[in-house]
Amino acid sequence: MTEQSEGKELVITRVFNYPRELVFKVWSEAEHLKRWWGPKGFEIHVAQLDFRPGGLFHYNMQSPDGVQMWGKFVYQDIQAFEKIVWVNSFSDELGNIVRAPFSDLIPLEIRNTVTFSENDGITTMTLCGGPVNATEEERRFFEGMFDSMQEGFGGTFDQLEEYLAAHS
Repeated sequence: MTEQSEGKELVITRVFNYPRELVFKVWSEAEHLKRWWGPKGFEIHVAQLDFRPGGLFHYNMQSPDGVQMWGKFVYQDIQAFEKIVWVNSFSDELGNIVRAPFSDLIPLEIRNTVTFSENDGITTMTLCGGPVNATEEERRFFEGMFDSMQEGFGGTFDQLEEYLAAHS
């Protein structure tokens, strides 16, 4: 079953001076993901990565002051070098979906699609995300967080840019 996002979606586009195959690859392997995914300054530990439709990315994020949070992706669709679709959620260490530790109004599940296109060795990456099975209150809260999420993903994608520069 493929869930569709509901309401307005967060859309973020970034351009990287690297080939699409490389940008896609760093989304698809644990060794790469743990080095750039997540909030700036957090350390990522990968519990599991099964990069296929129906597979799972389960990870732990630790803040600089030692606070730990778990998250997971459940992959829905993967088209090599073109698109990755997953449902993202906070989880416990066993992979069960839990509320975000900092807000009861963040939707339990966010469906994300990231697409990759290339022109002359330059990759345009677009992330679109929106809540799944959310209440009206959760949808409004999610939409009210767009500026904060733009900033957060901006930091994550800055880390991706730095990682690509060091590994190309």
